[in-house]
Amino acid sequence: MTDNSYNEMFEPTGACRAHYDAYQRWLADTPEELLSRKRHEADLLFHRAGITFTVYGDESGTERLIPFDPLPRIIPAREWAMLEAGCRQRVQALNAFLDDIYHDQHILKEGLIPAEQVLANPQYQLAMQGVTLPHGIYSHISGVDLIRDGNGRYCVLEDNLRIPSGVSYMLENRRMMMRLFPELFTLNRIAPVDHYPNLLLETLRSSTPTDAPCVVVLSPGRYNSAYFEHAFLAQQMGVELVEGQDLFVSDGRVRMRTTAGPRVVDVIYRRVDEAFLDPLAFNPDSMLGVPGLLSVYREGGVVLANALGTGVADDKSIYPHVPAMIRFYLDEEPILDNVPTWQCRDPEQCRHVLDHLGELVVKETQGAGGYGMLIGPAASREQLEEFRRRVKANPAGYIAQPTMALSTCPTFVEAGIAPRHIDLRPYVLSSSQGVRLVPGGLTRVALQEGSLVVNSSQGGGTKDTWVLEDNPTSETSSC
Repeated sequence: MTDNSYNEMFEPTGACRAHYDAYQRWLADTPEELLSRKRHEADLLFHRAGITFTVYGDESGTERLIPFDPLPRIIPAREWAMLEAGCRQRVQALNAFLDDIYHDQHILKEGLIPAEQVLANPQYQLAMQGVTLPHGIYSHISGVDLIRDGNGRYCVLEDNLRIPSGVSYMLENRRMMMRLFPELFTLNRIAPVDHYPNLLLETLRSSTPTDAPCVVVLSPGRYNSAYFEHAFLAQQMGVELVEGQDLFVSDGRVRMRTTAGPRVVDVIYRRVDEAFLDPLAFNPDSMLGVPGLLSVYREGGVVLANALGTGVADDKSIYPHVPAMIRFYLDEEPILDNVPTWQCRDPEQCRHVLDHLGELVVKETQGAGGYGMLIGPAASREQLEEFRRRVKANPAGYIAQPTMALSTCPTFVEAGIAPRHIDLRPYVLSSSQGVRLVPGGLTRVALQEGSLVVNSSQGGGTKDTWVLEDNPTSETSSC
C-alpha cells in the first residue's frame, strides 16, 4: 500500500468518515470468523450459479470465480451526485464526438484533435462514415473507470465504449450482500441497483422507433469469458440470448430462427467484437457473426448497441482529448478530471516517458484487461528494458501516466481486514430519454497487498458499492 493513498473509511487522524459510521459500528461487533464463513458461503453460491469468468491461456484452468469481498465500498449521496453528473457529461461529449467524426468532423477541422490520430486509428470504421444513427447515439452502454488520488479527488482513468462488461457482478454482489447480511440494509439507507436490467431494456427499446421492438443479446457463445453476463442480462431483461448461427439476413432485415418460424430482430445488444460481426465485411473466417449484417445496419434495418466504430472514442490515445470534447460540444468545463497523460507519439513526451520509465504506468493504446501494461515502480530491470524497446519501436502505440495512489478500502483478506486499492466503474445508459445511471457501479479491488491492478484477469476481486440515500450531518465521527 502506498503511503499517500486516500483511505475511503478513515480520516488521516484515524476518525471514521461519517458515511461509514453505522457500518463501522456493525463491523466492530462482528467476529472475523463470521465474515470468513459468509465469504465461503458466497463462493459456494456463486459457483453453483455459474458466476465465473474465463482466463485464456492459463495452465491452471480457465473457469474461475471472481473473488468477492464481503466488506462494501460506501459513497455518500452528495459525492455520488457529483460523480453521476460528471459521468453523464462525459458520455454525452463522447457520443457527440463519435457522431461528429463520422459526419462533419468539426472537431478535426478546428484542429482540437489531430485528424490522423482519429482517421488512422485502427478502431475508426470507414463503413460508418455518413451513417445516421437514431438520436445520434453510438454508445448506448458505457463504463467510466474512476479512481481517487491521494487527496480524495475523483479522476477518470479510462472510458469503455466498445463492449463494457462487469455489470452482472454489480447486480449479483448486491443480491449476495442482501442475502448474507440483511441486517445491514435496515441499518443503512442504500440506493437500489436492481432496476438496472429494466433501464437497460428501456434503453435498447427506445433506440428504434419500432413499436414493441424485438431485442436480442448476441453472444459469441458459452466459451466466451463473459458468457455468464450475456446469459444473465438476457434472462433479466426477458429477451432471447442468441449466437450468430441463430440469425440470418433476408429482404433487408435481420431475422431470428425460432420454432414458430423466422422473426424480425430490431435491436441487437452485441457482446461480439465488431471484427467478427459480419464475415462478408470484416473477418472472413468469423463463425460468430451474421453474414450481411453490416449492409442491413447501414440502411437502418437494425440497431446495434453499441454501434460499430465506438472503439475510437475509448482508445487510450484519444482519452487525453476528452476534456476538450466537453468544452467543444457542450460548452462546459469538465466535472471530472483526467489523469495526467503523456502521449508517446509526441517525440518530446516520449523522451520524458523513456527518461522516467521506472516511475510511470505505461499502457498500450489498444490494451485492455490489465494486459500490455507496465507499472514502472514494480517492474524488474528486464521488464523496464523490454518496454523501452517496445515504446521506441512503436511510440504511437503507447501512453504513460503517473503511478496513481488509488484509494484504499477495508477488505477481508486471508490475514484479516486490511486496506486494499480499489477503483469504480459506473455504467451509463444513453437513449432518447436521456443519460441515466443506477447509483454506484462495480467496485474492483486489488487483493494483493500494494497491488494497483484491479482487473479480474490479473487476480482482482469485486465489492458491493453502496450509495447512501441520505447524507450524514457531520463529516466525521469517532468510531
